[in-house]
Amino acid sequence: MPDSRAHGRVVVVGSYVQDHAWFCDAFPQRGETRIAAGFNTGPGGKGFNQAVACHRQGVDTTFIGAIGNDLMGGSARQFAQGEKLDARWQIVKDAPTAASSIVVDARGENRIVVSLGANERLDPLFVRRQCDSVRSMRIVLCQLETGLDTVAAAFDAADACGALRMLNPAPLHPAFDPAILDRINIVTPNETEFAQLLRHCEHAEVDADALAGLDDATLHALACMLPLRTTVITLGSHGCFVSHAQDRRGDAEAFYRIAPEKVHAIDSTGAGDAFSGALAAALLLYDGEPFAKAVRHANRAAALSTETIGTAPTMPTFAQVAARFGDFQKA
Repeated sequence: MPDSRAHGRVVVVGSYVQDHAWFCDAFPQRGETRIAAGFNTGPGGKGFNQAVACHRQGVDTTFIGAIGNDLMGGSARQFAQGEKLDARWQIVKDAPTAASSIVVDARGENRIVVSLGANERLDPLFVRRQCDSVRSMRIVLCQLETGLDTVAAAFDAADACGALRMLNPAPLHPAFDPAILDRINIVTPNETEFAQLLRHCEHAEVDADALAGLDDATLHALACMLPLRTTVITLGSHGCFVSHAQDRRGDAEAFYRIAPEKVHAIDSTGAGDAFSGALAAALLLYDGEPFAKAVRHANRAAALSTETIGTAPTMPTFAQVAARFGDFQKA
């Protein structure tokens, strides 16, 4: 695999959530009780998943997040230690560690409800201090399962050292200020989140389920309605779509689509996180090469993550991605 050690570190600021997942043949209807075929619990949360995904690509990674002073918080620290992941925890005494309820159907699709708990108490000052103490910070990656002021603090730290700023805009907060989009280098929404961004910014009303079926020029035009530099829309089983507003990051085309990889998907929970974390890593692994190369690696990592039940523990390593799909370095 390419050596990233000389290329710097990715800092992921975001959420830790203890996931509780039930596996059913179909989603329960209103008022219906269904018998689950299985149950799984383990570490998750968009931020933590993305940090683990990035770290497992062999890139120096720091995670900054909040947990409660409880059993689930202890599990979080134990898992991070086992991964040898540099995790900077703010221990919140008066709020529990976040937890989620996930239902996965026979097609591997999911429905999620989360109680954010300690994540909502993640202190912007704590985040800024931790970011400022990280050497060689090249990329800062955030999501929206923490307070918006926390995200702003992380991007302030990125500005101070010239680091690239990435945002996975999930879940979209009602108070989200579109002005923050001007600060972001790369945004990675899925279809639903992209449609929500367009609606929230009062630019367009689009059907999220129909996005994958739109032609590339139309998708690019929609992305250009937002004040974004590079947009990568993850389209689930339809792969992903890239749109550059100006700087093409070494790509020949301003917009293009990358086809999905062939996998046997059984659980799509966390696939978007695998994509965002692996993309951040690949930008360092393939530094100086076309952006499309990093996106293809992220697309492969996300696809492979769907073949295993769970979230953070199922994030594939660089070696696993290379073994399954081939190593770009040998291409």
